[in-house]
Amino acid sequence: MKQKIVMKVPMNDPKSRSKAMKTAVGIHGVISATLEGGNKEELVVVGEGVDSVVLTTLLRKKMGFTELVSVAVVDEKKKEEETKPSSETAVLPTYWAYQYSMPQPLHYVYQDPYQDNCCIM
Repeated sequence: MKQKIVMKVPMNDPKSRSKAMKTAVGIHGVISATLEGGNKEELVVVGEGVDSVVLTTLLRKKMGFTELVSVAVVDEKKKEEETKPSSETAVLPTYWAYQYSMPQPLHYVYQDPYQDNCCIM
């Protein structure tokens, strides 16, 4: 189940913005992260199975004060219906057929050079 997490993070310069984005995207399950709000101080993270408390704690450690504003479930059905193209304008994907030949194993025959010469000392 996809969820949308909105956090308020103080970001004054581009370096702190990129640091916040890298931290958010590094969490397992995050699909996208964007900056929104008046001064681009709201970080919106969309992901599947993302723990909002862990993400907020990690941002607090790296960025300082971080406020968890909201956590909401994203409805996928509405988006699928809106973005579903009609059958008349649908573009079919192109499939390219490649023939891959499997590499054949090499067989080596080992011959002992001293096989015929028996020497016992």
